[in-house]
Amino acid sequence: MRERNQLVTLVALEDVTKSVLLADDSRLEILRGITLTVSAGDHVSIVGRSGSGKSTLLNILGMLDAPTTGSVSFEGRPVRKMRSGGLDRVRGDNVGFVFQQFNLLAGRTALDNVMMPLGHAKGRLFWKRRAIATDMLERVGLGHRTEQIADRLSGGEQQRVAIARALVRQPLLILADEPTGALDIDTGASIMALLDEVATETDAALVTITHDLHVAARARRHYRLDAGHLAPTDLSRAFEASTLVQGSGSGA
Repeated sequence: MRERNQLVTLVALEDVTKSVLLADDSRLEILRGITLTVSAGDHVSIVGRSGSGKSTLLNILGMLDAPTTGSVSFEGRPVRKMRSGGLDRVRGDNVGFVFQQFNLLAGRTALDNVMMPLGHAKGRLFWKRRAIATDMLERVGLGHRTEQIADRLSGGEQQRVAIARALVRQPLLILADEPTGALDIDTGASIMALLDEVATETDAALVTITHDLHVAARARRHYRLDAGHLAPTDLSRAFEASTLVQGSGSGA
């Protein structure tokens, strides 16, 4: 495990907004005044309706997108002051993304996809990249599919390849956008257990965006994003409301 202070802030957002200019010159406000800190070893879940801005927030946390106003810092360094090349290196070395759309390399094998983040690594990570990627595929249950072309895999298998790719460099910050969306219940539970396990092993922070309350409940801190506003949430109430809805539906 990395020797890191649990109180060290990895990424911090302060009064972040995000808006886009529409064709009629009006502005669509996506995020409104969001302040959030994520520290080493943290596990945060963010829930919200489709279109609430969850993926936009994740992209800002991962330094793929910039806020309209407000500030973002990574390990105390203001992101807006980083040059493009330096920002790419910081993101590539420290952030692992599990994208909702997988974003795998078409025509390349599962192993090629998982090895990709190690292509610019240094030392052992580079020279042992094939063995490291193979081990990670085995951990997500795809050790027998390493040479299969990624776009010929099932949706659930592609999701597991994407997760293996995100974890292979042992990033400080793991950002997962609906990580179990393409998986059945049992496989989804095992994948979340793996994300938790790898994050614990490396003292990484894990931020999960999900519609699944059971997935969200695994985190230590829970937030809801609604109309661009982020606030702590009590998932127990959400579970109660979900149970009531399911109960009324079954009795209809």
